[in-house]
Amino acid sequence: MSVPRTDAARIAEHVDRLADKHPPIDLASADYSVRDPHAVRERFGASLDYMARVEMEVERNVLELAVMLPDVGETDRRFYADVWSPQEERHGVLLDTLAQRLGMPPVEANTGDVPARVRVLGALAHLSPVHEVIRLLYYLTGAATEKAAMLAYRRMSDGLAAMGETAIQRTVVDAIKVQEPGHFAFYRLSAEEMVRSGALAPWQMHLARVLRSKAYSLVGAKGAEQRTRFGGVIVDLGLDDDLVRCAEDVSRLETQLLWAHEEGLKVPAYALKAFRDAAASYRERVGGRLVAA
Repeated sequence: MSVPRTDAARIAEHVDRLADKHPPIDLASADYSVRDPHAVRERFGASLDYMARVEMEVERNVLELAVMLPDVGETDRRFYADVWSPQEERHGVLLDTLAQRLGMPPVEANTGDVPARVRVLGALAHLSPVHEVIRLLYYLTGAATEKAAMLAYRRMSDGLAAMGETAIQRTVVDAIKVQEPGHFAFYRLSAEEMVRSGALAPWQMHLARVLRSKAYSLVGAKGAEQRTRFGGVIVDLGLDDDLVRCAEDVSRLETQLLWAHEEGLKVPAYALKAFRDAAASYRERVGGRLVAA
C-alpha cells in the first residue's frame, strides 16, 4: 500500500477543506437544556472553566504567532488566522455560555498580553534557521494541544451521555469535538513535511529537542496555579486512570519526529513528568481541603 504524500500542496488542500467543511459553529445551534444543572456543574464545572479559558485565549495566541513567526507562509497564516482562530473563538463562547447557564461566573481569559519570552523568540526568529526551528515547535505544540483537547472532549461527551444530558452533549461538546481532529491533522502533516523533507539540519533538530525538553508546557498552563488546574481537568475527566497512556497519546508525534533515534521510547520523560506533577498538585490541593474540612 502506498503512503499518501505529505507536501505543501496536500497541506494547503487540507486547510481549504477545513474552511469549507467546518465553518465556525453557529451559536444558535446550541441547545443548553440541562436536566440537572447542579450535577453537571459538580461533575464538569472546573473542566468547563479551564477549557473555555484555553479556547477563548486564541486571540492572544494569534498575536503570539504573528510575533514568533514573522516570515510564516501563506498556508500557515491562513490556517491560524482564517480557520483555526474563528473556530476556537466559537468553542470558547459555547463553553463559557454553558458554564454561565450552569450558574458559574464568566471565564477570565487573557486575550491580549504577549509575554516577554515570546517577544525574545520573535526577535531571534528573524534569523531564518531559528525561524524554522520555532516553526517546528509550533507544529508540535499545536499537535499536543489538539490531541489533549480531543481526549478531554471525548471523556466529557461520554460523561454527559451517561448522565442523560444529551442536549449539551450533542450540540455543544460534540459540535466542538468534531472540529479538533482537523486541527491536529494540520499540525501533524506540517511537522512531518518539515522533518521528512530534510528541511532541518541535524543541529536544528538538536536545538528543537533541547528547547522542547526545557520549555515543555501543558495546554493553557503558564504558571503553577494553572498547572494545578490542568491537573484538575486530568483527574475530573478520569484521564489519570492511565496517565502514562494519556501522556503517550498527547506526545506521540514529537516522540516519532524528535526522538526517533531513541529506540523504544514511548513518551518523553519531560512530558510524563508534567502530567504527573499536575495531577499530583491537584490531588494535594484537594486532599488539603478535605483535611481542613
